[in-house]
Formats: sequence, structure tokens, C-alpha cells
Amino acid sequence: MTVYSHLSRWRISLRPILDRVDGSPADRSERLGSRESVVVRSFAEGDSVAHLTRLLHRAYSAHAAEGRVFFASYQSVEDTAYRLRQGECWVALQGSELVGTVTVAAPHEAPDGYPAPAGSGAFWQLAVDPSYRGAGLGKRLLALAEERIAALGSAQVVIDTSAEAVDLVGWYRRRGYVPVGSWRWGVTNYESVVLLKELAPGGHGL
Repeated sequence: MTVYSHLSRWRISLRPILDRVDGSPADRSERLGSRESVVVRSFAEGDSVAHLTRLLHRAYSAHAAEGRVFFASYQSVEDTAYRLRQGECWVALQGSELVGTVTVAAPHEAPDGYPAPAGSGAFWQLAVDPSYRGAGLGKRLLALAEERIAALGSAQVVIDTSAEAVDLVGWYRRRGYVPVGSWRWGVTNYESVVLLKELAPGGHGL
């Protein structure tokens, strides 16, 4: 079962959620210049999936508060563990504090009808702790995701996000992503815009 089929099988009532508020890389690490003490490394055995889930909830809570219920704003620990198994998970830490994450895969199988070219890579669960926003961590995690997707052999990366999240869509577009279609997931309450970026060797945009 792919991560797409896992997500597509969920059909839930989103109203209660709105009422509440949404090569091997294992030995590699990267230090972020914007926060000198923040280190990015691959998710390791012994890392807490529960802590990662709480980070995702925090990172996406503002969207949920505005009525855009991303799956990451409420997914369970079991959902997080499942999604991690579908790709490479990277985490950003300041000391022992988890402050960011992204999961990547390439190539990544899309559901029938999803507007993604065959062989394209994808990333999901890109999240930064709200207290670290504006420090460049999101851009560093995005660059890492693109680099890993290119290294895994995909020349394109395709993602999707809420079409209503104008600022977020603009953030991606300023970094070379272009709209190629739309999609509706059963686990969200919005229509997603599907965004594509062509990657040059090494993971940089063309």
C-alpha cells in the first residue's frame, strides 16, 4: 500500500478538528547557518515518533485555526509512523529539541489521475516549529529535500498544498514551483494545488 492509498482510504468528519483548532543518508548531517546550533540529520532508531507528531501538530495548527485542516495537523502517531516508512525522514534539532522535519521519496508513486509525471519525486511533512519560523530553516529543509530527490534519480519534484494557503503557495512559487493541476484528498477539507519543479543535477532548480 502506498502512502497515497493510505491517505485516500480515510474518510473522516473534520468538524470536531476545526472546533479544536490541523545512497543511504543515515550518516549525513548538516548544520544550518541561520541557527548555528541547529543540526539536520536523518531520523534514527530511537527517535520519538510521538515527539515528531507533536511537532507536526504545532507546525500546522495555524492553518487549522484558519479553517484549512492539513492531515499533519491532526494525524495520529500511527499515521506518522506509516508516513515515515514511505521515504527518508530528516529532522532538525537544536540540542535535543526537535524543531523541523521533512520526508522525501523518489520516485514516488501517485494515485491514478494525480497530475504528476512518472518517475517524479515528492516530499511531505515539511514542518518547522512556529518559534523557528523566519530563521531560514524551512528553506534549508526544502533545499535538502530537493537535493535528496535528485540524488535518488528523479528530475522533477511534485507536491501539493492547500490552494487556499495563498502565502504558502507563493512561498513555493518563489522557489521555482509551478501549478500543474489540482487534487482532493479525503483527509483534508480543501482542494489542493499540485506544484511541480524541474530539478537540475545536484537538486537545484533549472
